[in-house]
Amino acid sequence: MELPAFDMEGHRGARGLLPENTIPSMLLALDLGVTTLELDVLITKDEQVILSHDPQLNPAYEFLPAGEAVAAANNTYTWYDLNYSDIRKFDVGSRYYEEFPEQQKLQVHKPLLSEVIDAVQAHVKERKRKPVLFNIELKSEPETDGKFHPRPEVFAQLVMDVVHEKQVQEQVIIQSFDVRIMQAVHPKYPHIKTALLVENSDSFETNLQRLGYSPVSYNPWYKLVTPALVADCHQRGMKLITWTVNTLEEMRHLKQMGVDGIISDYPNLFRQL
Repeated sequence: MELPAFDMEGHRGARGLLPENTIPSMLLALDLGVTTLELDVLITKDEQVILSHDPQLNPAYEFLPAGEAVAAANNTYTWYDLNYSDIRKFDVGSRYYEEFPEQQKLQVHKPLLSEVIDAVQAHVKERKRKPVLFNIELKSEPETDGKFHPRPEVFAQLVMDVVHEKQVQEQVIIQSFDVRIMQAVHPKYPHIKTALLVENSDSFETNLQRLGYSPVSYNPWYKLVTPALVADCHQRGMKLITWTVNTLEEMRHLKQMGVDGIISDYPNLFRQL
């Protein structure tokens, strides 16, 4: 399954409208017509692959299992230190989130990657629509190996085990800021699409040299996108998909610049492009 001509990606599902990285958020993004679901994964103590952007409980929008709030200074809840059966009890959608005032509140849990894939595939079949891509971001960095996540080789393999179990190899893109993750996936699974996330000010060539190969797409922060960068990507046969773009004005400007896709917290805006 190839990347679409223009890739409309729901960031963490439909983060601006429903709690991020949850099944309801993913299904809403589908109903809004996205071509790709962008999501983040981490690993639990018992080596389950869960959807989560933050390695610890985020006091801004997550509650303890009993519905209690946690002060940022007292946050000691790290997902890599907990089994999934315990993590599932946390409420990650009922608390008002100031950053996203339009977000509808739901009492909802952090799902397994396998659960999300099952729910999405069933929803697509039920609605009789085309399959969508899963852009799976592995959240890791060298400084937190063994603290917030396993080392890259183990992390990548645990994710790929789920991908193969669910037989969605053709629908998956693996992306990361951590080139070690990409280097763990690409040689072993060259048929799996990969994307390099970029938020540094290094040059396009420097970032690719650090990675060691050309991925399917180069995914920079939207403020780093220039016509020259778009041209460089296309010259190398790569797509440029940018994040996280949350206004229609910015979306239109970037599309005119020639980007191949946009990742947004508000996938409802894509209908107006």
